[in-house]
Amino acid sequence: MSETMKTSPKSGLALRLLRYSLPYWRSMLLSLVLILIISAMINYLPVLIKRMTDSCLLNEEIGAEERLKGLTRLSLLYIALALAGHLIGYVQAMLTAWLGQRIIYDLRVSLFRKVIHLHQGHFDHTPVGSLLTRVTSDIDRLQRFVTDGVVGTVADVFMLGTIMVYMLLIHVKVALVLFAMLPPLFVVLFLINGKLRNANRQIRKRQAALNALLQEDIVGMTTIQLFNREPAAQEEFTERNTDLRSAHFEEVRWFSLYFPVIESGQAIAFILILGAGGYLLLANSGVISLGVLVAFLTYIRNFFRPLGSLSDKAGMFQMAMAAAERVFALIDIPEEIPDPKEPLEFGPDGGKSQTQAALEPATPAQSVHKHTRYVSAGGNIEFCDVWFAYDGENWVIKDLSFAVRPGEVIAVVGATGAGKTTIVNLIGRFYDIQRGAVTIDGRDVRAFRKTDLRQRLGYVFQDPFIFAGTVAENISLLNPDLSRDDLVAAAKTVNAHGFINDMPDGYDTALNERGEGLSLGQKQLLSMARTLAQNPELLFILDEATASVDTATEMLIQDALGKLMRNRTSIVIAHRLSTIRHANRILVMRHGELVDEGTHDELMLRRGYYRQLHELLQHSPR
Repeated sequence: MSETMKTSPKSGLALRLLRYSLPYWRSMLLSLVLILIISAMINYLPVLIKRMTDSCLLNEEIGAEERLKGLTRLSLLYIALALAGHLIGYVQAMLTAWLGQRIIYDLRVSLFRKVIHLHQGHFDHTPVGSLLTRVTSDIDRLQRFVTDGVVGTVADVFMLGTIMVYMLLIHVKVALVLFAMLPPLFVVLFLINGKLRNANRQIRKRQAALNALLQEDIVGMTTIQLFNREPAAQEEFTERNTDLRSAHFEEVRWFSLYFPVIESGQAIAFILILGAGGYLLLANSGVISLGVLVAFLTYIRNFFRPLGSLSDKAGMFQMAMAAAERVFALIDIPEEIPDPKEPLEFGPDGGKSQTQAALEPATPAQSVHKHTRYVSAGGNIEFCDVWFAYDGENWVIKDLSFAVRPGEVIAVVGATGAGKTTIVNLIGRFYDIQRGAVTIDGRDVRAFRKTDLRQRLGYVFQDPFIFAGTVAENISLLNPDLSRDDLVAAAKTVNAHGFINDMPDGYDTALNERGEGLSLGQKQLLSMARTLAQNPELLFILDEATASVDTATEMLIQDALGKLMRNRTSIVIAHRLSTIRHANRILVMRHGELVDEGTHDELMLRRGYYRQLHELLQHSPR
């Protein structure tokens, strides 16, 4: 499946990631100061070795006792600096870990906040596996980069910088011999870095494609097995798995060059310093001492150690930047259905408690409070010359106009793909129309905040989603304003209290994701209790709620629906004849157009498209 998101520009990704550290700049600054102190202390140790060699071991101008005292003092100083450096290093490592976790925590919150506010259409064309990769794998890579990579890279750079300063202080000419070989080494490493970044980008892209395929196959496993598509599924998985393996091999091929290049550079530097320094030392020119040579040979080892560490961090950086491109591409998706700058607000409910308001039938109210921006929840809905296409081109709704009066029950019928469910989605602004207007109590739905609008819409679906958690949590959806009494009252009203009480722990019974162990009818009753408890003040919308259940369960559901719809504006997307017959009016949809409307008896007398649908429903199996 193709990627649907544009990637962020390459430049500025690391800087943007580091912006998440701004709230913790004091901790970041302290960490950098500690790194500088550690680098200065640890890299002073070869200077002490030089002094031990030249001033104590080889200094014949002072006596043996003085040399021994000097050697002891320098040795104790060496041990003290080493221990202090490691102790400060421990403190700095703990601080860095805390800082990294805080930054990634904030980034993960930003990413999830974006995901839960994405336009519904985004989920229609983006594989779930691709989103999961961003929220899990990509964030994990960024966590490692922020926790270990960023500060570790700074530490390595500080280490290299202090080594170069000490080298220049000890002996400028010998230091310049070493520095002369660094530019070509850095050019080679830079070229390898570019190849690594391209390889990592391909890995992330192909990993997301593989995850999307896995998610799709697991969800559709029943269909795959019913139609004996296992070989085809295996072939497609093998193809994508092979692509991912090839990308990993490409990464390994370039990453494997890093350490040989660095180790070769270290060997060349060692020979250069040993050869040049040894020649000057043996020539008795006085240009260099044995202590200087020993210190430089120690520095060479210390110098190339952070270079090797930087190679590992370079690979980490490439993976992190590839992950950052994908994460920020998701965060940067523009809001396709924005809230208005000056939204209308729904008026207060007259001071009733939420429980009272939920269990009492809604009553019509005046549309707009005079001289305010408040709109009361009267329940009048109107579609005015509405045109809508999911992709902006192929019209799903065509020039649709109808009105629903407060408290009226409207049934919408039509063949699959006629646009019935789309009507419900447009009222809740899960999508925005291209032409016309959808209004509530005379005001365009685009004049309200989406959260305010949806708070007053109640949905009962054919196959409700059950979350992992207790029965009570599934009804309340963790709404802190709902008490246990509110939940029980809602469950009793919709006939769900009986089977809930029969569960091992009643309302505290733990449910698995998707409600494993519950029948479809029980899920629907739970969904109705959930909807009633949330108190849909404006209108109540139902979507195929009584489809695919047995007769006894349907009677319970129909009774619950009757209580829910009493004096509430209701739009019912239904196939059941019983629901259709009891509607105040029926809208007949065909290919996105309203082809007829009226009561059941009126439509049957016209002998039109509705009668054809009715006869099909009568003769279709339950």
